[in-house]
Amino acid sequence: MKAGILSYGVYVPFYRLARAEMGKAWGIPALPGERAVANRDEDSLTMAVEAGLEALVGTDPASVDALFFCSTTAPYLEKQCASIAALALDLRPEVYTADFTGTTRAATVALRAALDAVESGSARRVLVLAADTRPGEPQTAWEQLVGDAAAAVLVDAQAPVAVLSLASVVSEVVGPWRRPQDRYVRSFEPKLETEYGYVRSTVQACRAALEKAGLGPAKVARAALYSPDLRGAAEVARQLGLDRSQVQDPLLLTVGNAGAAHALLVLAGALEEAKEGDRLLLADYGDGADALVLQVREPLPRPEGRRTLGQYLASKRDLPGYGAFASLRNLAGRPEPRVHSSPVTYWRDVAVELRWHGARCLACGVVQYPIPRVCRECGTRDRFQEVKLSRRGTVFTFTLDHLYANEYLDTPIPRAVVDLEGGGRAFLEMTDCDPQEVRWGMAVETTFRRLHEGAEFHNYYWRARPIRA
Repeated sequence: MKAGILSYGVYVPFYRLARAEMGKAWGIPALPGERAVANRDEDSLTMAVEAGLEALVGTDPASVDALFFCSTTAPYLEKQCASIAALALDLRPEVYTADFTGTTRAATVALRAALDAVESGSARRVLVLAADTRPGEPQTAWEQLVGDAAAAVLVDAQAPVAVLSLASVVSEVVGPWRRPQDRYVRSFEPKLETEYGYVRSTVQACRAALEKAGLGPAKVARAALYSPDLRGAAEVARQLGLDRSQVQDPLLLTVGNAGAAHALLVLAGALEEAKEGDRLLLADYGDGADALVLQVREPLPRPEGRRTLGQYLASKRDLPGYGAFASLRNLAGRPEPRVHSSPVTYWRDVAVELRWHGARCLACGVVQYPIPRVCRECGTRDRFQEVKLSRRGTVFTFTLDHLYANEYLDTPIPRAVVDLEGGGRAFLEMTDCDPQEVRWGMAVETTFRRLHEGAEFHNYYWRARPIRA
């Protein structure tokens, strides 16, 4: 194929929870390692945007022709999430958008659609975003095993990572599943689902892809395999004849099973280590399996400012215990504070709220946010140029506020006035930090988050967080 992977990005939330804490909370055996935990203001859409921002570092967003969003935990059942992501990533209004959902295999289904679109000429560049925050039922192994994360790949007509072959198989093994009325992922018999569903389908798809590429197992440098549990990928590798050293870390001990994002997340780890000429095997599973054989034909660009998977894994904070996790997940079912919101205002201010745009005064050149009608510096009226704001800045001043939506919070919310690089000043709530760590002059960056559900819809906006090294 002419189409291939030009760039990639990942996102792993800041917080982690040791599985030993989960086992201790319920008095049950604990799986080894830890899992990634999304903050209370994160969901699959906000994480997908973060991964997309990483994939687009060094790339003009206006060059993207289509965006596909993939998740089994989309924040809306009826409303396209890809369109919201396109605005947050500041893509062109003419971009084509689509959601892929209903299966953990959604990312490779979308990747194949992206490759077909580029191959056919209907698009030159397609961004595929995948993210999940799958809910595991408390006091079960599922709760320990799943993890929250996101990944993205940018498909282009001329790319350093070529696609040598593709193969897919369909399989109907009941499980795992989740109906609209179900809060948690359900499973029938994990051993049966793994052996007769995951392993059988994945091995079949991988063998077909390798045969189409004319390759034997020994020619594969790395195998990036979706794995539903701690043993599944090892069994697939054994049946394929792959050595353990050829299997990319499935990240189950550090992130958990990231659902629709998992295969692309593991692929990102393989691409970070790949050398020119390496052949990679990518496999994904969900009611069947997809397999792709890739070849790194030239070194992948590593633009300055794009975080690696290794950096995200190292940048973390451990939750103090299961109680903190239960609070972030709202397992007590506590109603959210009632916040006033207006769909009309949300629609009218989309450039400010989603695209993160400000305005430069054409008379004095001062950048201002939000977009005004009268320049606060020189008083000029209605002479502004809309501009994209920087995502980085420093804290000019801040306050710790215990009051939120007429409720008193024991842990205050830091609210900061941030001076943005390149101009502009914004008043933002802070997240992913200890309120006592906020300081004047602190370097921060903006992050796309869900603020609340006023007027019964998700209100997305930007918050500030300390820069994740």
